[in-house]
Amino acid sequence: MSSKYYAVEFKGFRRGGYFNYLELPFKVGEYAIVQAERGEDMGRIVRVLTMIEIEKLGETPLNILRVASSDDLERMTFNRRMEDESYEDCLSRIDERGLNMKLVDVEYQYDCNKITFYFTAEKRVDFRDLVKDLAGVYKTRIELRQIGVRDEAKRIGGFGCCGLQQCCSCWLDEFSPISTQLAREQNLSLNPSKISGNCGRLLCCLLYEQSVYKRIGADYPVPGSKCEVCQGNAVISQVNIFRGYLVAKYEDECQEKISIREYRKKLRLRRKEKPQEMKTQIAKTETSDRG
Repeated sequence: MSSKYYAVEFKGFRRGGYFNYLELPFKVGEYAIVQAERGEDMGRIVRVLTMIEIEKLGETPLNILRVASSDDLERMTFNRRMEDESYEDCLSRIDERGLNMKLVDVEYQYDCNKITFYFTAEKRVDFRDLVKDLAGVYKTRIELRQIGVRDEAKRIGGFGCCGLQQCCSCWLDEFSPISTQLAREQNLSLNPSKISGNCGRLLCCLLYEQSVYKRIGADYPVPGSKCEVCQGNAVISQVNIFRGYLVAKYEDECQEKISIREYRKKLRLRRKEKPQEMKTQIAKTETSDRG
């Protein structure tokens, strides 16, 4: 498969778009050596980029240089071992200096021209001395990058409450703001343990599932509204769009479960009867006035 642009994935599910200027044939899952800001990096081909995704890049993508060889794969394995050692080394230095930061991950660039240490912290941390120490030990460019808890969960990976791999760790490229209003509109419990992901923040799926709820929910009455098809005074107390029913609650606390199909049928009949009822009422009023 030969294409002009590919999405390439690196350690921690970090992804970027790259230009296949040599038109090398790649299969999804194969490794490639790509340009980095300084030097070369190595990542896995995950998919062909669409034109919309290419336009969203905003800047000219770096190039794919070549297909990774067996020697390159051995180098990557070596780098992973070094990352583990560097993680423990940096962790001990953080403890020695009493820095209020949590080290999350370490990533070596393929050619070792840069080592990135990812961390989280509640407040701003002065890590300048720590950078000097690390640069003196590893003799290469050192970057300490502070990330949020959502990015931390993405780099670590894991499974969601649905039993599937976290969306951010397999296909979700960008994080968007999520509010509890989405949970309310989807009739979900506001219990944090029910609507939060491994990162402790609201589930990302609340946002991209919202359009489905809006489309399907448009056919259902709003909870709290008057039930138009019930015999007597009743309000809609619950709707379940997955199982296709709603629950009407009467003044005497009795409840009635109605399927959405039955509700729609009764509603259509009710709306057909209304014009006739109005005509009858008007006729009665006119007769009363003449009398």
